[in-house]
Amino acid sequence: MNISLPTKLQLSSIVFLCALASNPALAHEGAGVVGGFASGFMHPILGWDHVAAMVAVGLWGAFLGAPGIWLLPIVFPLVMAVGGAMGVAGAPLPAVETGIAASAVVLGIMVALGARPPLWVAAIIVGAFAIFHGHAHGTELPVAADAVSYAVGFVIGTGLLHLAGIALGMTTRWEAGKVAVRAAGGAIAVAGLAFLTGVA
Repeated sequence: MNISLPTKLQLSSIVFLCALASNPALAHEGAGVVGGFASGFMHPILGWDHVAAMVAVGLWGAFLGAPGIWLLPIVFPLVMAVGGAMGVAGAPLPAVETGIAASAVVLGIMVALGARPPLWVAAIIVGAFAIFHGHAHGTELPVAADAVSYAVGFVIGTGLLHLAGIALGMTTRWEAGKVAVRAAGGAIAVAGLAFLTGVA
């Protein structure tokens, strides 16, 4: 049976996201020295607040279409690196966890509404939230056993979550897919509210 590449990407993304569901944990509850690549890779993947926002970036980019489908997932890690540098340097950033939870709410709402603002506005929204996510990662880098491997790991982990969102978002070419993606955006927004209120 021949399966098209978009279908393979979507199936792979579903398997990937289901695998994540087996070990829910908040990203910032670890204590002590963190490891290298594996620890950095798992940091965004095991934090449901990060997962929700990263997937939402990919979904929104897919909904916006080219060039947004690639621009948003590129803007996020680039600006996240700035936030990471702030965290490493010990620069204070108030309400980091609130900002991360709010990112899921806002990005989820953008997807749920099928919002299509000018691309530069979407990039600013994504970039603003990337600062909080980066800062959270960066504060753990100084105590990492191998800070460079840790950083590479969390960038790759973040990128895979973006790709999962993009692959799922590619279903927007069909009407049923648009409904499913918007519903996913609504679910992400609700999850963000749960993070904000401390329910999750």
